[in-house]
Amino acid sequence: MSTTAKVQIVSCPECGTKNRVDPARQAVCGKCKTPLVAVVAPFIVTDQNFGVEVEKSSLPVLVDFWAAWCGPCRMVAPVVEQLAKELSGKVRVGKLDVDANQGTAGRFRVQSIPSLLIFKDGKEVDRIVGAQSKEFILRRLNSYL
Repeated sequence: MSTTAKVQIVSCPECGTKNRVDPARQAVCGKCKTPLVAVVAPFIVTDQNFGVEVEKSSLPVLVDFWAAWCGPCRMVAPVVEQLAKELSGKVRVGKLDVDANQGTAGRFRVQSIPSLLIFKDGKEVDRIVGAQSKEFILRRLNSYL
């Protein structure tokens, strides 16, 4: 994964200057030295970017296979967002809408959602099916860090 894949452009709340910020590092504005906070959220995984974003990632990747109509998917979504923030720099966290990306969902034989697939070195190493607690997901992820 290239370093630019994580870098975000963040406007300084004090002076408005645009700064490049790596969410995994503490940053300050280049002009006025005000502390900056990058927004860390799950990245969007699609059929088109799966190879680059997941299979070529140097970090382990947790991909949430979900759909908008799925109640349990909506229940697990806040947990996935928390994990993206807490594990920034250690694990990449992405979300793949199975309705919009049927090719990838079919390739990994995702038949129940939510399904959280863990990838390491581009290969699926674990799978969590159904809505699970944050602690349960973290326990499974920790063995791949």
